[in-house]
Amino acid sequence: MTDDIRDQLPEDLNAVDHIGVYDFPDNSRRRIPGVIYAVLAVVCLVVWKIADSNESTLVNRGLVFAAVVLAVMAVISITSGWRMTVDESDALVIATREVGYPVGHASAQQVWRGIRSRPTWRIFCYSAEEPPLRRGLVLVDAVNGSVVECLVEQNPEAEVTAPESSGE
Repeated sequence: MTDDIRDQLPEDLNAVDHIGVYDFPDNSRRRIPGVIYAVLAVVCLVVWKIADSNESTLVNRGLVFAAVVLAVMAVISITSGWRMTVDESDALVIATREVGYPVGHASAQQVWRGIRSRPTWRIFCYSAEEPPLRRGLVLVDAVNGSVVECLVEQNPEAEVTAPESSGE
C-alpha cells in the first residue's frame, strides 16, 4: 500500500530540511496542554457533581479520579512551561566568556534539568588552535542566562605521543 500513514515531525520542529537560521521552539508552549488539562478536570468535576445529585447510573467516582489526574498533569505542564530568553547563539557567547579562551568548534544542545524541566543549553567547545589544546563543557540556563556549570580541561585527543623506536 503506497498511502501508508507515516509519523513525522511538525514543520516547525524539522531542522533537517530548513535552510537558514533555526529557532528552537519555546518551552512555554507546554502551557497550552496544561490549560486544556485544567479545563477538562473542571468539566469532569462538574459532570460528576451534576450526575451525583441526580443519582445517575452512568457517572461514578471514576470522574473524580480522572479530574485529579488531569489536575496534576495541568500543574506539571503549566509549571514546566518556562519562557526561554536565551537562544543557542547567546548561550555560545556566554560559554565563550566562561571558558576563558578563544573558541573554535562548538556545539549547542538543548537539555532539561530538574523536576520542573528547566531548559538549559549544553555547550561543548574546543579552543581555536589546530589541533585544539583545550575543551570545555558549559551549561547555560536558557531562562535567565546564568552559568549552571563549567568544566574546562586539556584536550586528551591533542596529546601527541612519541613514535615508538624500532630497536634495529
